[in-house]
Amino acid sequence: MNIPANLKYTKDHEWILIEGDVATIGITDFAQSELGDIVYVEIETVGEELGQEEVFGTVEAVKTVSDLFMPVSGEIIEFNDKLESNPEAVNSDPYGDGWMIKVKMSNPSEANDLLDAAAYKALVG
Repeated sequence: MNIPANLKYTKDHEWILIEGDVATIGITDFAQSELGDIVYVEIETVGEELGQEEVFGTVEAVKTVSDLFMPVSGEIIEFNDKLESNPEAVNSDPYGDGWMIKVKMSNPSEANDLLDAAAYKALVG
């Protein structure tokens, strides 16, 4: 299982890459493998300000639909629109082409409460 050391993680299996005050967010390799083949990613919150742990969208797999939760508070400034035509990128490259949103963080210190790679690895076993 791929758990990059440069990312932070949530207990809900989102990852976050912080660059300045902008965070890129997606779901982890573990999450995509548990969900199975992803057929649709729905994000209708671009331009909205959401709080930490609020739902920013859903990911639909063949057997289930899962909510996506904000790791940090902020304004959603971009959606990876490549996922509209290629949602399976979340399965094939969850930390690269399968990213979901970019967020302008309103409280970057919230990231201090997220899991590092070692803690996430312990969580998922």
